[in-house]
Amino acid sequence: MGYMNSQFRRVEPALIEQRKAYRHPVQIQRTAIRQHGKNARKGELVDVSIYGCRVASDNMIAEGSRVWLRFEGSSPITATAIWCRDGQVGCRFDETLDQKLFRSLALISE
Repeated sequence: MGYMNSQFRRVEPALIEQRKAYRHPVQIQRTAIRQHGKNARKGELVDVSIYGCRVASDNMIAEGSRVWLRFEGSSPITATAIWCRDGQVGCRFDETLDQKLFRSLALISE
């Protein structure tokens, strides 16, 4: 009878990276983030991949919200806020980032 209690022990889920691509760490302060119907706020691009990014901002954005991002020298980029905590927002781009823009962001670090 004792084995029945130990046979199905609960185990905490593993913390597995679920991103499609490695996020390159950057530090670009000339970043703006805007939620639909609100004014753009300053932010700092913390990391970036062709699929998404993380932005540090004092702007509270709800998970699942649509946002527009503008990086130095780019047109507005539409994205979805996947998570928001501790003054940072994880975003998934609606369309993959242009390779030329991605390379310029990955190489720039202020």
